[in-house]
Amino acid sequence: MMSQKKLFVVCIAISTVSLLLHHGGHLSWKAFHIGSLNICSHPSPALKPKHTNVAFLKTHKTASTTMQNIVFRFAEHNNLTVALPVPSCNHQFCYPTSFKTHFVHPHTLPPNIISSHMRFNRTEVQWLMPNDTFYITILREPGSMFESLFSYYNQYCVSFKSVPNASLEAFLEDPWRYYRPLEKNSMYARNTLTFDLGGEKDRPSTDVAYAEAFVAEVERVFPLVMITEYFDESLVLLRHLLNWDLDDIIYVKHNMRTLSSKRSLTPDLSAKIRAWNSLDARLYDHFNASLWRRLSALGLDCVAREVRLLQQAQERLMRSCFGRRMPLLKSAAQIENKSLRPWQPSAKVNIVGYDFPVNLSHGFMSQAQELCLKLILPELQYTKDLLHSQSLRYRQRHQHRTPQQSHPFQQSIHTVLPRHPQVRHGQQSAVAPGPAPGNGSTSTPKPAAETRNQTTQPGPKSSQPGK
Repeated sequence: MMSQKKLFVVCIAISTVSLLLHHGGHLSWKAFHIGSLNICSHPSPALKPKHTNVAFLKTHKTASTTMQNIVFRFAEHNNLTVALPVPSCNHQFCYPTSFKTHFVHPHTLPPNIISSHMRFNRTEVQWLMPNDTFYITILREPGSMFESLFSYYNQYCVSFKSVPNASLEAFLEDPWRYYRPLEKNSMYARNTLTFDLGGEKDRPSTDVAYAEAFVAEVERVFPLVMITEYFDESLVLLRHLLNWDLDDIIYVKHNMRTLSSKRSLTPDLSAKIRAWNSLDARLYDHFNASLWRRLSALGLDCVAREVRLLQQAQERLMRSCFGRRMPLLKSAAQIENKSLRPWQPSAKVNIVGYDFPVNLSHGFMSQAQELCLKLILPELQYTKDLLHSQSLRYRQRHQHRTPQQSHPFQQSIHTVLPRHPQVRHGQQSAVAPGPAPGNGSTSTPKPAAETRNQTTQPGPKSSQPGK
């Protein structure tokens, strides 16, 4: 009798698991819910609230658009306010001008989240964001990143555009023949990561003191520096630091080039790129090693298990969103739904995206369809959509208020911000501004969240989204 009862319970359990795994016809977020499943050692995760005040510095050509999509969806799912640029700044915070608080659209204040492109100005960002904001950025190996920049911005960066036959080899053979520090978009041609982080892109490689001080400053401000080549592992660490669920970090890859738009690098070319971008190389080497020390402290086996869980959940979600099969990446011209076409930098570079199998232009979208749509929505469209929804919410909240009843931060945008005091150009700082027009400034930061002291080397397998 007892054995029959056990057999019955086992059958019920198997049936339940099977139903969850093969659920597809009525897609819902709960069908893929992993929740706060705690594989790695973590003190009482269910008792700690999710950290919802986050600043993600979106660097160029580092899988940052994929990360931004994660952050946008987290904000919407948790009803958070995302700081977005004013129309005159387009979808970026008036990059490459150093960030100012009056670049933020007043309908997106006060914010919990900020994650659009900017040139980082710590003083201004910290003035805008809550005091407990968690700062994150992402770095990519300088060789592959520079190859991507050279391809992506070839028609916009004067230093690249002047190179005969768009030859990367020719540029690297004699960079100073083509590069001018003050020319338009020169920040894409040298130490772009350093520039995005608010540093001086043209400091000579011999200035070791500046390089070391800059790395130390970044480490103080950003408790988490992700690494593109180990994107999934970085997300696992992020999940634990912010007490997010694995649900919160599911993603699809965005802003990818076709294979024909990419080129492989010889060891000689990679070495030349690292020498030309020596500040970026120092940043990457330091924070790649730092990431793996922290992952080791978390437990490499449990990190690997969480990565596998994340990838399995992503595959189940994608199959359900796209009719039980994995979606095919398409060029912009092949995507029938024009609202899903990613921006194309030039005719020579093909950025691929996703098409949705259901016509969403008619009728009401279910919650599941909404999830699938936001998962694949390109950056420009998502930014516009988010600004629209937040503006509606802003108007609903403020339509019956007088100016005196507005939030004090809203009032200060029009009075205090244009006269917000700045550190004068040339004032000494661990992260000094670069030479491009409109540079901001930085000053001594508040200490960031404590980091752990760990010691191991990177694992062999990369989990980066393609760029």
